Amino acid sequence: MLNIVILAAGLGKRMQSDLPKVLHPLAGKPMLAHVLDNARALDPNRIVVVVGHGAERVKQAFADQPDIEFALQSPQQGTGHAVQQAAPLLQESGKADDATLVLYGDVPLVQSDTLRRLIDARAGGMAVLTEKLDDPSGYGRIVRNDRNEVVRIVEHKDATAAEQAINEVNTGILVAPTGRLKDWLSRIDNNNAQGEYYLTDVVGLSVADGLPVYAAHPAAAWETLGVNSRIQQAQLERNWQGEQARRLLEAGVTLADPARFDLRGALVCGRDVFIDVGCVFEGRVELADGVRVGPHCVIKDAVIGAGTRIEAFSHVQEAQVADEAHIGPYARLRPGAQIGAQAHVGNFVEIKKSVLGQGSKANHLAYIGDARIGARVNIGAGTITCNYDGVNKSLTVIEDDAFIGSDTQLVAPVRVGQGATLGAGTTLTKDAPAGKLTISRPVQKTIDGWTRPIKKS
Repeated sequence: MLNIVILAAGLGKRMQSDLPKVLHPLAGKPMLAHVLDNARALDPNRIVVVVGHGAERVKQAFADQPDIEFALQSPQQGTGHAVQQAAPLLQESGKADDATLVLYGDVPLVQSDTLRRLIDARAGGMAVLTEKLDDPSGYGRIVRNDRNEVVRIVEHKDATAAEQAINEVNTGILVAPTGRLKDWLSRIDNNNAQGEYYLTDVVGLSVADGLPVYAAHPAAAWETLGVNSRIQQAQLERNWQGEQARRLLEAGVTLADPARFDLRGALVCGRDVFIDVGCVFEGRVELADGVRVGPHCVIKDAVIGAGTRIEAFSHVQEAQVADEAHIGPYARLRPGAQIGAQAHVGNFVEIKKSVLGQGSKANHLAYIGDARIGARVNIGAGTITCNYDGVNKSLTVIEDDAFIGSDTQLVAPVRVGQGATLGAGTTLTKDAPAGKLTISRPVQKTIDGWTRPIKKS
């Protein structure tokens, strides 16, 4: 039976923010959400989040996640004290494999594979996640005996000169038998420079009780980096974005510049996908084979078909684009947009909750909302669907092979028949019959003898 305790009670004073530290974003979601995602990948029996500063805001942020239990730490008296608050919520089956894993809400990127190795390393005892650093200043040191066994962890401020020379450091992450951990937590004290109850003291108690302490190591150094300041937050963001870029490159995606790429969710790519500089991907995005994304595009929760080109500065959100379409530059596809194969959506065209059929084109300066547009339709520059009367939204239907002249307003609900043509400048308030020209314009006049007004002195 596996329990996971996540310590998330810290104030984060150096963040200079009213927002609880664990709610600060990394790759588009709170740091604590990353920890929870990796925790859930282990299929635990219980997850306990220890909250303190900003407790209600943290609880509210995850109120829709019923698999989380919360424990309150107030006041904050160290990591050992924090886990003590979670102890009553930890489950036990009485079997030898009962274990509790302790994670940190401000150390967001420890990968689930690393955590599995840590759990496997405990071999009936307990295990700590350690790392070797060129500069271990500020970290707790891993003290080993002559047989290279871990015997205790000493905090930097409490370490002797010889202990400070040790470069193997404690990451704070550990796994221990649940029953034993509860016992050790009841026996630790705060007789140290900080006057706090250190979770690391359980290592010495484990050794004293004859239970071996093992060590495991992260696959990458960035996994155990914590966030205590805006600078560290920015550095970790770039570390993580670099890792995501690396994974895409290894999968065959071409990134024009891996250092200028941001993924804030999940990106699934086919073969021979090209992504230019400055693009941001949010939520879940799928790019099929041969998709090319131009510079500085933002794509969120979208599916893009094979061979489609998305030109510079386009925004695509909750939309679907079929194969061989051409989007942008400066196009905006809003939620509910469905763009057909070989369709064109050009510069400064906005489409919302509408279908643009196969081979249809809206190349310039148009707004299409709540519309169903068939195949091979031409939407002229300056065309808008007037879909909102101030209370209700209504549907515009444009059938196959229609031609909509420039500067046309279609006042919904209205239908344009198959093969119909609307003359430029038309305001359509009634259905336009199939195969015919419909036009609404005032009679053009020339006023003889008219002169422009002159500015009065």
